[in-house]
Amino acid sequence: MMPSAVIRGTGHYTPPTILTNADFERLVDTSNEWILERTGIRERHVLNGDRKLASSDMAVEAARQALADAQMSPGELEAILVATVTPDYPVPSTATVVQHKLGAGPAAVMDIVAACAGFIYGLAVARAFIVSGVYRNVLVVGVEYLTSITNYQDRNTCVLFGDGAGAVVVTRSRPGEEDRGILSTFLSGDGQHKDLLHIPIGGSREPLTAETVADPRRYLYMDGREVFKLAVREMVDASNRVLTQAGVSSEDIDMLIPHQANLRIIEALGKRMKLSPDRVFVNIEKYGNTSSASVPIALDEARRSGRIHDGSLVLSVAFGGGLTWGAALYRL
Repeated sequence: MMPSAVIRGTGHYTPPTILTNADFERLVDTSNEWILERTGIRERHVLNGDRKLASSDMAVEAARQALADAQMSPGELEAILVATVTPDYPVPSTATVVQHKLGAGPAAVMDIVAACAGFIYGLAVARAFIVSGVYRNVLVVGVEYLTSITNYQDRNTCVLFGDGAGAVVVTRSRPGEEDRGILSTFLSGDGQHKDLLHIPIGGSREPLTAETVADPRRYLYMDGREVFKLAVREMVDASNRVLTQAGVSSEDIDMLIPHQANLRIIEALGKRMKLSPDRVFVNIEKYGNTSSASVPIALDEARRSGRIHDGSLVLSVAFGGGLTWGAALYRL
């Protein structure tokens, strides 16, 4: 029988500094009620402008937790995949920095740039590596320092984002684990909508210059209304695709752990998947939108709180800039 790719350990890290809705009332023209009604967010964790810290620092903390949970050492890792849109440097990849800080030995190191769907992309790549026999032990990290690319003069977007990291260790299944692992994945994207959620300048098309360094276009821009409509539709489709691939229905799911972008998106997704609220994990009120970090943070919280456990069938789905989206179905 072909081996499966089992999520062996999970971990997450969020910075200790918290920015509440009340703090935003002093920054921009908004209110706690306005933010809460439209997003479901009460607070978010931020690195607070500490330039001594970066995405890799959060990633390493989450990775150490995941390795400890899996009862593995960094030296056992054969591949390190880091999903992020806020890398430490343009070059090299943040995965190389994480490898060095963890004290891991020689391993394949790669960043995945798929915005909020990055962690799902990482799970799919890890599964492919393991099932094909290329690697046995893969670390997948989703990490974002989103407050470093947030425009704090744009009240529509600045209230949304937080910083954090989540990680999982994915390994080849052992004898007796034939029913565990990542059962199915689906990935997709559509570049025609790239302008709905992007950073217009700072890349090779329009590099930053002395004249544009203060240009607000160097920050994240989002057309929230259009993204909302596309997100619900495509996440429902992606979810149904992985369920069909695995030969199960939504009734079989123990927990839906979606990307935490907006409470109304999550609620709409749950209703269309015909899942009761107790089978949809939500923690957006504490962290805001942490992009690729949101699913692994939620997964770790769900495990450590006892909401899910070994044997639970879990569906994760995400949608982000690119546009990109994807889903993964796995049994812990």
